[in-house]
Amino acid sequence: MNTDDLIGRLAADLRPVKPLAPPLLRAAAWIGLALLVVAACTVAFGPRHDLMDRLSRPHEIGQLGFAIATGVLAAIAAFELSLPDRSARWVLLPLPAAVGWVGSLGMGCLADVAREGPQALVLGTSWACLRFIVLMGVPLSLALVWMLRHAGPIRPMPVAALGGLAGAAISAAGPSVFHHLDAAAMVLAWHGGSTLLVVLAFLGIGRIWGDRAGARFTAA
Repeated sequence: MNTDDLIGRLAADLRPVKPLAPPLLRAAAWIGLALLVVAACTVAFGPRHDLMDRLSRPHEIGQLGFAIATGVLAAIAAFELSLPDRSARWVLLPLPAAVGWVGSLGMGCLADVAREGPQALVLGTSWACLRFIVLMGVPLSLALVWMLRHAGPIRPMPVAALGGLAGAAISAAGPSVFHHLDAAAMVLAWHGGSTLLVVLAFLGIGRIWGDRAGARFTAA
């Protein structure tokens, strides 16, 4: 087969490639899905009876707002990092919101200590928080990773970790609305611990993702 025939045959089998939507648009679609899931859970379980009273406290508003902001910014960063021409510094995008989230939880702990004394720092168990955040956060994070399945292996570890953070952070906002957990120290331990657990799990997924991408590249 001569060169012209080969080129002609290859060109005849070409199919148009549908370009990806802009990262912000794809991130907005996932964020809309995540907020819809949290809203549905809130409707299903019903908002906590003291919700308006809790939201009258500045640190409570901060916890809710910073948790949602952390999830939103982590999702945006994940979609941006999935493209090879984006700066690796996108990984820092959710950091200020995450610091604000932890800081607002710390302020809540101080407020509880001022109101109730050292007893406010005694930790109990709240398996419901872990269940809510894991059962909502993992599927949402998997949905985000699935949306990034073609481009994500470019930076598998950061993209997967940010996906886990996005899903867990937005899911953590849900229990604040419909689950009764008054002590800020408990919220810090269980919300923060559950979020960290999901992020670590997705770091493992990112490692597997990267290994598979490397194996395909080597085989090619």
